Formats: sequence, C-alpha cells, structure tokens
Amino acid sequence: MDFRESAEHTVLRDTVRQLGESYGHEYFYGKAKSGEHVTELWDELCKYGLAGVNIPEEYGGGGGSLYDLMIVAEELGAAGCPLMTLVVSPTVCGPTLAQFGTEEQKQKWLTGIGTGEQRMAFAITEPDAGSNSHNIRTRAALESDGWHLTGEKYYISGVDDATTTLVVAKTGQDDNGRARISCFVVENDRPNLIVEPLPTMVIAAERQFTMTFDDVVIPEDNLIGEEGGGLKQLFVGLNPERIMSSAICSGIGRYAMGKATRYAKERTVWKQPIGAHQGIAHPLARAHLKLESARLMMRNAAALHTLGVPCGAESNMAKFTAAEAAEACLDAAVQTLGGNGLSEEFGVADLWGLTRLYGIAPVSREMILNYVGQHLLGLPKSY
Repeated sequence: MDFRESAEHTVLRDTVRQLGESYGHEYFYGKAKSGEHVTELWDELCKYGLAGVNIPEEYGGGGGSLYDLMIVAEELGAAGCPLMTLVVSPTVCGPTLAQFGTEEQKQKWLTGIGTGEQRMAFAITEPDAGSNSHNIRTRAALESDGWHLTGEKYYISGVDDATTTLVVAKTGQDDNGRARISCFVVENDRPNLIVEPLPTMVIAAERQFTMTFDDVVIPEDNLIGEEGGGLKQLFVGLNPERIMSSAICSGIGRYAMGKATRYAKERTVWKQPIGAHQGIAHPLARAHLKLESARLMMRNAAALHTLGVPCGAESNMAKFTAAEAAEACLDAAVQTLGGNGLSEEFGVADLWGLTRLYGIAPVSREMILNYVGQHLLGLPKSY
C-alpha cells in the first residue's frame, strides 16, 4: 500500500495549517480558558468548506471523505487549536443522518452540519452506564403527541454551541430482554430539557454538560431510522469517531514536538544547545517514533474506511496508539522546556487535560485492549 498522500491532500493540509496558524494556540488557549467559543476560527472553517468537508455536496458539505476530515482535525491540532466538535457533529451525527435519515431530515439537519452553520451534539453517555450502552436509562415512549424522553445524559460536549443533539435512548426490550436502542434528534431549546455545565479541569474549546430530560416531547418524525435500530446506526459513527480522536491526538503530539524541538535547538545552558545532549534528544526521538507510528495507523484506518473496508480493529488501535503518543510527546516537551513547560507563555502544559481525556474517551484504553485480546488474539471474553 502506498501511504503517500495525494496532491489534493497536500493542498488541504497546507490550507488548514495556514488557517490554524493564523489563529494559533494563544488564541485557542485564551478562548478555552475563558469559556468562550472559538467562533472566528469556526466561521473561517465554514467559509472554506472545511467544517463539513466529508458531508455530501447536495447537503452543503464538501463531498469529501473521512480522510479529508481527519486531515482538517490533525492540522488544526498541530497548529495548537484542537477542536473536539469535529469528532462529533460531522463525524458521528452527520454520517448517521446521511445513511439513516429521511430526505426531510437530511434537508432539515444534515445541510446545517454540512455547511458547519449548525452543530449537532451527541448524547449517549450516562452516569451509571459506563461503557455498557445497554445499561442506559434514558427512555423514549411514543404517545399521541410524540416521543416523550426521560432521563439524564452526562459528559456531553459542546451542547451550548449546538442547535440540536443526537440522543440515544431505550424504547423497550427485545425478545431476549436486551434494551431496544433508538436514536432521536432533539432540538436543544425544547421545553423541559435542562442543560447544565459540568465543571472539569480540561481546558478545551468545548465545555462539558449534563442534559436532563424531564418528559421532553419531540415530534414523532424526530426518530432516526427504525425504532430499535439505534445500535446499528451508532456503528456508522464509532469507527470514524475513533479515527478522528486519533487525529486530534496526532495533531497535539505534533504541536508539542514542534515546541520542544525548536526550544532544544535554541536553548543553550553551557556551550551548546540542550538538544545536543542525549538526555534531551533521546526522549524526544522516542516520542517522535511513537507519534509517527500512530499517524501511520491512523492514516491506514482512515484510508480503509474511505474504501468501505471494515476497519474496527484498525480504528481502535489507531485511537489507542495516538492517545499514548500524544501523552508521550507532551511529557517529553514539558521535560525539555523545564519550568517553561509549565508556563502559560510557552503554551504546552494546558493541553495535558485534553490529551489525557482521550485515554478515556470516546472509548477507554482498557476496552480497546479487551477488543484486541478478544477479536485479534482470540482470547476469551473478559466481561
């Protein structure tokens, strides 16, 4: 397989890199720390058709692939502006609507995702469900006036900057007693929907929220696809979500390595730059090796997905390795910069919380190891 990217991909990378660098990490950090939205950066992504580059053209998108969107996310991260929104709205919600939505639903919601003018949050996580989606308690019951949703969602990104949310809820049980899962689009201004900030230590462009559905009523045709078909629909977005998470991490890793190597070349304590010493050079070289290995896995997974080839294993391993590589790059960068690595001026340590988050979400490293053990090594299932 030829891993060299096309000329079009090179142009896309250059375009996004220049756009990201025109804002830079200082802009990103200032907005994220104050709880503001990166509106100016997002509007420029929309202007150049980058926010929904993977969405079909007939629905306002760029008509590209997940590989294209992966490039956008990675290059923004490498410019110090990692955007989790790209992992949700055009990655999970958009393709789910594109494959399972009615034409009316696509015109109503997918077009906004394609242009980036409207963002859709994704709500599946609950306080007591963890990695077992069958344990979710949020329920949807169909009555004469529509679907009634009751329950709570937890750690939902960017709800305050989205107009709608793709909500996963129980709609009954199958013959084996397992939950019937369905997906709904819920307008975020619906009565009885309570959205509250969930304070975290993560400095990011997107805040986290709890969503409480206190008998929220939505139209019957807000159901996506068939009732009970939610798990099938979710699998459309699971692999892309992992690939895009790896893109965010790869971008952060590149950003950290750029900061560290420039500093190591310039900083002179005795007679030569500190990068000449193996105590500095070797940790950076090891981190670089991890990062480039992870990027190859990410690009392979994205290429397979674009070709329509099953890539569950590749996507999970790409996400795992990229999250660990990003941590290694940040750690090496902080150590190289010494005390400066913890200063606001140098803009490195503030990305630690976001990077560490990707060791947990959207799927934990333990669940990925379970997947590899069971599906790739043929070991007995452990849970």
